[in-house]
Amino acid sequence: MRLQANPFFIILFILFAGSNVFSQSVTTPQLSPKAEVSQTIGISKITVNYSRPSVKGRKIWGELVPYGWNVQATGYGNPAPWRAGANENTTITFSHDAKVEGIKIPTGTYGLFIAVSQDNSSELIISKNSKSWGSFFYNPAEDQMRAKIQERDITFIELLTYDFINVTKNNAELVLNWEKKQFLIKIEFAVNEIVMANAKEELRGQPGFSADAYITAAFYSFQNNIETEQAMKWIDQALELEPTNFEALYVKSRLLVRKGKAEEAEQIMADALGKCSESEITSYGNQLVGLGIKDRAIKVFTTGTVRFPNSATIWDSLGETYFMKGDKDNAIKCFKKSLSLNPAPNVKTNSEKYLKQLGAF
Repeated sequence: MRLQANPFFIILFILFAGSNVFSQSVTTPQLSPKAEVSQTIGISKITVNYSRPSVKGRKIWGELVPYGWNVQATGYGNPAPWRAGANENTTITFSHDAKVEGIKIPTGTYGLFIAVSQDNSSELIISKNSKSWGSFFYNPAEDQMRAKIQERDITFIELLTYDFINVTKNNAELVLNWEKKQFLIKIEFAVNEIVMANAKEELRGQPGFSADAYITAAFYSFQNNIETEQAMKWIDQALELEPTNFEALYVKSRLLVRKGKAEEAEQIMADALGKCSESEITSYGNQLVGLGIKDRAIKVFTTGTVRFPNSATIWDSLGETYFMKGDKDNAIKCFKKSLSLNPAPNVKTNSEKYLKQLGAF
């Protein structure tokens, strides 16, 4: 007699027999979506990776996010701060050494935690461990730093959000906004020192065969008045590669002026002006105007009108510089000369604008 197979048991057999297949996970969306926010300060980058929980009508502070330090679940050891997000560690990465709330932090990736306080005196914790899930495996022995941070009240935000505000040359504030709270974290880089150290390293590679690379590094040094002796070495290297490079000669002249060698600087630029292009004369004159050296700019533009008498751009620039000096008669002559040379539309518009202001159009 042949037994009839029970369909229910056949199904169970298939399920269990294939359990090694069905136990494999697939990628599905997380309830708190992942996000990333970055900010560049100087040439340094800060990146925060986090997951974004929603309020969903829940009470956040003191309940969903307990105040202070708490054991996350039975069997998971140390009291821990809030993970400052959801799911795995919120992480913060610094491409160069930084200061966070005035405390030095080496280059690297760290776990970011906040112990939220009921009295608005919350504490930031940056941990050397950036690989864990949430706060379950938090270990205070791995702390890189702790610091009190500022909190303030904000309008309601449903989805937890990190952002950067008050960005300056050297600083920024990283803010965490959620529900009606904002947590502020002050971050700072020694930008000039980082840029100079990076330039020295890069100039040992392929950029070290380019005059432009040395000029860029030397000009940054000049602009920020740092390591000017190093800048002079760089600009001399640029001139070894390209002896008549106008930009290099200009930077060298400015460095010489800063060292009190104005006559030598003047001679360098006088020689350079006899060889440079129309656009280089215009650029150099405008840089002098920007530095407030208008008399010298007038000499440069005047030299330009001799070398390039049909340049409407140089005549327009000379007229504008005379206007700034208050020399209306010469300004009018220059603008009219510019218009007589069939200038480009933008130059024509500029000359006409000033002539109207001077009542001569």
